[in-house]
Amino acid sequence: MSRIVSLDILTDCFRSLPGVGSKMAARLAMHVLKMPQEKVDAFAQAMLNAKSKVHHCPVCKNLTDEEVCTVCSDEKRDRSVICVVENPTDVIAIEKSKEYHGLYHVLHGTISPMEGIGPDDIYIKELVSRLEDGGVKEVILATNPDVEGDTTAIYISRLIKPLGVKTSRLAFGIPVGGDLEYTDELTLSMAIENRRDL
Repeated sequence: MSRIVSLDILTDCFRSLPGVGSKMAARLAMHVLKMPQEKVDAFAQAMLNAKSKVHHCPVCKNLTDEEVCTVCSDEKRDRSVICVVENPTDVIAIEKSKEYHGLYHVLHGTISPMEGIGPDDIYIKELVSRLEDGGVKEVILATNPDVEGDTTAIYISRLIKPLGVKTSRLAFGIPVGGDLEYTDELTLSMAIENRRDL
């Protein structure tokens, strides 16, 4: 601690961010002190604006500062397919691929009994509501390939099966340009399990 109360408070604020340790927090706080006042004001205002204006899209639960997000309001999107993801950052990653042209549904988490997170704590009911009108033909479950992601995907697929909606899961395996020699066993087994015809 610097024994300068306002600087220590700023350092603590940076340290509360995910992935920021004590040393990095101190560096960031010192950097802010070196910034011109107008840049500090703009930085602070950007945080205040984002916090007050960004909200969940009422349709897909992605983040937006509009009434409805740009994906949901885009008439060119394929409305018969919904890709279900865990977090808004997953939408950004999939959009960068430029391969997917359907809609999204953001769960904002996964089912995790160890952390006390059940199906009612994430946006699963809202997904089911979107499927009840019959316009959606396929749901792509793009949760992470871990215990919580798999549990959530299985739960959702069982929940929506009676609705007659096709469910699919993203394929997982060896990355493009990867070397088999250095690929771990789990990734290799997923690649073999998810193989496809040529």
